[in-house]
Amino acid sequence: MAVTKEELIREYTRAIQEGNAAIFAGAGLSRPSGFVDWKGLLKPLASDIKLDIDKEHDLLSVAQYYRNQRRTRSGINQAIMDAFSKDVATNETAQIITRLPIFTYWTTNYDDVIENGIKEANRNPDVKYESDQLSVMKRDRDAIVYKMHGDVNHPANAVLTKEDYELYEYRRPLFRTALKGDLVSKVFLFIGFSFEDPNLDYILSQIHSLLGENVHDHYCFFKRVQEKDYSDLKEYGYDRAKQDMQEENLRNYGIQTVFVDDYMEITVILHEIERVSKMKNIFISGSTEEYSLPWNQVSAEELAGKLSGELVKQNCRITSGFGLGIGSAVINGALDVIYAEKYRHIDEYLCLRPFPQNISDPTERADKWKKYREEMLAETGVSIFIFGNKKDAKTGSIIEADGCMKEFEIAKSKGNIIIPIGSTGYAAKTILENVKKDMVNYHYLSKYIDILETETDISKLIRCVIEIIQTNLY
Repeated sequence: MAVTKEELIREYTRAIQEGNAAIFAGAGLSRPSGFVDWKGLLKPLASDIKLDIDKEHDLLSVAQYYRNQRRTRSGINQAIMDAFSKDVATNETAQIITRLPIFTYWTTNYDDVIENGIKEANRNPDVKYESDQLSVMKRDRDAIVYKMHGDVNHPANAVLTKEDYELYEYRRPLFRTALKGDLVSKVFLFIGFSFEDPNLDYILSQIHSLLGENVHDHYCFFKRVQEKDYSDLKEYGYDRAKQDMQEENLRNYGIQTVFVDDYMEITVILHEIERVSKMKNIFISGSTEEYSLPWNQVSAEELAGKLSGELVKQNCRITSGFGLGIGSAVINGALDVIYAEKYRHIDEYLCLRPFPQNISDPTERADKWKKYREEMLAETGVSIFIFGNKKDAKTGSIIEADGCMKEFEIAKSKGNIIIPIGSTGYAAKTILENVKKDMVNYHYLSKYIDILETETDISKLIRCVIEIIQTNLY
């Protein structure tokens, strides 16, 4: 029985948050960018040797026939270069999966869609397409990309013919070893993959023989065979039955199928995975130059510290810009729990992003701070606003912190869950008033709005915040 989209989102998001997620991409990932699939690559080669690619099912043999007839790989090498060296845009699905905080990517594709997507996401890919590259590590890498069948820039070594597959164990044994290790230890999401590759089939069989039913659950997408696409009901029945058998066979290897009616559903699901995976990345925005009753410095710091600590207890990661007056309390509250309960794994639960100082030009400072805020909030799923005031540099009077308001606008544009604790006053109060005028877009706050607006009991406010976050997790 295929798994639901909801189960995939829940379980794969958990794997991302725990650092155990991996991607395996097939030709279907690259097609929306304009690249051909395996059949499209081989079509001109088949034509050259008088074969009709639409009549052929053993594509490995087609490539081998061409190699046998020509006694050279030059035509195959040129076909790979022609097909995959085009300058194309990264498609939306590739953009999402390469933005996700995933370290491990595997692909049978020759193109550079994955590594380009990782670079566009301001991450540093370490690309492996030859066995000797597996023993060296790129400095400051953010992700590793295993191109197990080679790279477009080195077509002579690409895996394509039947002989290439037969000799794979001898020419690229470390790729199989590395993939087996990842399949045992990580949760894979297969995208654009047909499961007709002999290498993967061999590896899955070996793992199944060793671990039996103790393999990890992995996930894949398939477009459901639909009656409306057929004029012949017998043909539809045959293909539907075959697809059901394939789904059952994959389940034997721990690969759970998620059926979609349209390929666009995959992009929608991935967007939801991205959203949910950020829900435990919490940005706390606020600053205090002075306090208004019933708040004072002690109670304000208590709220910031206990809120931060409780979020860490809930396995959330706190991001702080080190706001004036509350920044230290946020950090100390998080550190107390991290040192007591989280094996001192500071980086997993606390991200400090103090704003760059000593920029004399006001325009340059505003531009850099805006970019800084956008990068910081792009990594979070929830933004909490408390207090938010500062001293006006010209008049010395206390005013709303415009930085908090800017962070609110950016968080809103990024689709963050917004939680303004309006009872703390100042910018947080103004943000709450804005939210109340637009409850359609903040429906998740409807049952909590009174608490956020009037409550000053710290324990009740923290319970309210935690409940809002938990109800928005998938």
